[in-house]
Amino acid sequence: MSRSSLDSFDCCRPLSLNGRTISYYSLPAFAQNSGIDVNRLPFAFKILLENLLRHEDRIAVTRNDIEAIANWDPVSPPMAEIALHPARVVLQDFTGVPAVVDLAAMRDAVSTLGGSPSRINPLFPSELVIDHSIQVDFSGALNSLSLNVDKEYGRNGERYALLRWAQQAFENFKVIPPATGIVHQVNLEYLARVVFERDGLAFFDTLVGTDSHTTMVNGLGVLGWGVGGIEAEAAMLGQPLNLLTPLVLGVRLDGTLNPGVTATDVVLSITKILRDEGVVGKFVEFFGSGLGSLSLADRATIANMSPEFGSTCALFPIDNKTLDYLRMTGRDAAQVGLVEAYARAQGVFASTDSTHVRYSKVISVQLSGIVPTLAGPRRPHDRVPLRDVKQSWTKTLPELVKGGKTGDKTPSDLAATVDIKLNGHHSKLAHGSIVIAAITSCTNTSNPSVMLCAGLLAKKAVDRGLVAKPWVKTSLAPGSRVVTRYLEKAGLLESLQSLGFFVVGYGCTTCIGNSGPLPETISKAIADANLVAVSVLSGNRNFEGRISPDVRANYLASPPLVVAYSLVGHIDIDFETESLGHDSKGQDVFLRDIWPTTEEIQSLLDTCVTAKEYQAEYGQEILGDDRWRSLPVPNGSQFKWDPASTYVRKPTFFESLAQEPSPLGEIRAARILALLGDFVTTDHISPAGNIAKDSAAAKYLRENGVSPSEYNSYGARRGNHEVMMRGTFANVRLKNRLVPDSEGPVTIHAGSGAKLSIFDAAMRYQNEGTPLIVVAGKEYGSGSSRDWAAKGTFMLGVRAVIAESFERIHRSNLIGMGVLPLEFLHGDNQESLSLSGLHTINILGIADGLTPRKLLNVDVTEPDGHVRSFSVRVRIDTLVELEYYKHGGILNYVLRQLVFGAN
Repeated sequence: MSRSSLDSFDCCRPLSLNGRTISYYSLPAFAQNSGIDVNRLPFAFKILLENLLRHEDRIAVTRNDIEAIANWDPVSPPMAEIALHPARVVLQDFTGVPAVVDLAAMRDAVSTLGGSPSRINPLFPSELVIDHSIQVDFSGALNSLSLNVDKEYGRNGERYALLRWAQQAFENFKVIPPATGIVHQVNLEYLARVVFERDGLAFFDTLVGTDSHTTMVNGLGVLGWGVGGIEAEAAMLGQPLNLLTPLVLGVRLDGTLNPGVTATDVVLSITKILRDEGVVGKFVEFFGSGLGSLSLADRATIANMSPEFGSTCALFPIDNKTLDYLRMTGRDAAQVGLVEAYARAQGVFASTDSTHVRYSKVISVQLSGIVPTLAGPRRPHDRVPLRDVKQSWTKTLPELVKGGKTGDKTPSDLAATVDIKLNGHHSKLAHGSIVIAAITSCTNTSNPSVMLCAGLLAKKAVDRGLVAKPWVKTSLAPGSRVVTRYLEKAGLLESLQSLGFFVVGYGCTTCIGNSGPLPETISKAIADANLVAVSVLSGNRNFEGRISPDVRANYLASPPLVVAYSLVGHIDIDFETESLGHDSKGQDVFLRDIWPTTEEIQSLLDTCVTAKEYQAEYGQEILGDDRWRSLPVPNGSQFKWDPASTYVRKPTFFESLAQEPSPLGEIRAARILALLGDFVTTDHISPAGNIAKDSAAAKYLRENGVSPSEYNSYGARRGNHEVMMRGTFANVRLKNRLVPDSEGPVTIHAGSGAKLSIFDAAMRYQNEGTPLIVVAGKEYGSGSSRDWAAKGTFMLGVRAVIAESFERIHRSNLIGMGVLPLEFLHGDNQESLSLSGLHTINILGIADGLTPRKLLNVDVTEPDGHVRSFSVRVRIDTLVELEYYKHGGILNYVLRQLVFGAN
């Protein structure tokens, strides 16, 4: 790959390293030869500049492109286009399996068209971590982990066979087996290079990942972010990632944290601050004297939640803490030396003084002002200080009770309770009862300080005789096996187990919706009494309908607070004035009595979290357990599809691919499939969580001989387009304004007035030859980077989505599937334009020449024949995106390039 760059700025230089010499594209040499001061650029832009210098070819990257980013104006609207060539791709199995399925289908398509299947092959490291398939079916016992893993293999054998095939069929493709850890923590602790050396050339480690929380590695000074699986597949095949030069917000951190304040409290506070600031589509960079008081794990905790505050990335500098972390996690000394030498040579090895750097805007965060915090009950940026949780709950409860708004419910409705008998004990459930307490998710389980804090709190609670409430489903899902090692070494794992926090798996569990079923007694009681049950989890997502179908209120909290809430079993407590319970002497035990001190936590960090723990897990190639190694490995350059499989099916995206795409045409006589409000997430759009037994997907599975006990989750069946298209818009909390009296995946078929499932209505429209559109409000498609939110939309026959604004990844994914994203003009929305859903809609101006951000005309024909019009803006932002759309999607474009040489 090395020195194929034109290097028109003559900046390729030698780098001496431990008695040998390698090459690199020097930013100081570029500055000298171009006369442009690069020291004023944010760190992220220096990484992008080096990437452009290394890939200059007069096609994807020109001299003008390089000068444009080097001369970046921090206050100008994004205009210049960047072609980023990431050094690697990271995938998790929920999004990675569909990517592998698509690549396998592309190999078939290339073969059918007369080409060599091996032309479809990752061109650089592409690493998939199997972490999203574990579910908490079993908890609260020592054998929970082994039982859950057994069930995982039983459910996912077909998917894992596909991945075993991919590992031997594709070059540059690695699979990290199940029960290793969460993709982001494995990335942070093992996969991330920070600086690459390949073919005698050193360069910045950059990546894209098929998970929005790829940004966690930004804490290590690695630039990368989440993209849809569609974009990731194209990147694996050598396509650059095209983006407009962003605005960059600088966040200056000052001061230090007060005792008792955790990294979780910091990130939930920063999430609220930056969400209010408005950073969607922007880069965020951290600097300031406060950096020195944050551990690398603290930085990664903050960077992880970049999607929650909306930024593209959340980058921290390379400094001595970066080097210390690399050493602690067992990285080779030569790699650590390369990182330091390269960073210093490029002038990016950080100090706390960043006054010379120009940002689009700078905001300050005083760390000493942060207090213990939760976020909920619906969104990660719904910050609630711990001291205000009880008061906030009382105010929020009337809105949460199903079908009610504030003032609609009587006091007796809000005081509803139900008696239950569980494991021989009588208990009482009420609104606010916590039924799930989960230490889960990469956000916090990567951070030894909060994990040790949780373990210490558990030990002190057990020593005082406290126990978790019996109706609380407790679980511990560490982000890597290293966590278990240091908890055991610290003597804290047993205390967590005493409170029911047994290890249930190493992967993404409750936070992704893999919380598993609640006991039938509890589930029935919640339904019968219409209770607003609560989950408390140390994750990063708490959207409606995500955690469990039985739970309507979800709160994000630090691991020690998850333990604390499990002891009381209800959310409406003021920890300052109310006790957790009584000890063996009958004395009140308050949270402050068992909260660990900073010195206690630091002592365990110093003695129990060392390189030995990381080397024991990552010191050699990760081969997996006996179950993984004994799986059959299909061979051959093309995958052998099983027509009877309900997990992995050959997708239809590439059937009948012509050499030239069809000309673009107007969208005429379209109908609205769904009329949606603000903040509709990919959790609402993309199939996620368990497959409901009365759903269209369940009907398909029954017809194919699958029993309800084997339905598994949508995530596990992402390799089957038949299941996924039926699960699109199938969230039980979806609110389609075409059916205002209903909740869930229902709509009105405009022609007949029939109330149908969204899937059935879409199929009827397809049979009638009617194109469909979706209309939505602000931030449409926020949340996880789920490619099936776009794929399913496409397969339902949706040709365009009109929204007030789009989340970055979902907008890109829509274009990647050939669905046109359109934005209302400022001040317009579905209410102001009186869009009721009974209209016939024409979208005009496409056929006469589509251009980025062009204005199109929308004609709305009322049932009485009256026609009115309004304008929308095309949210295709770059010429490359336009090419993708013209080809019907990015993968069609790549295939035509490979087979026909299309441009």
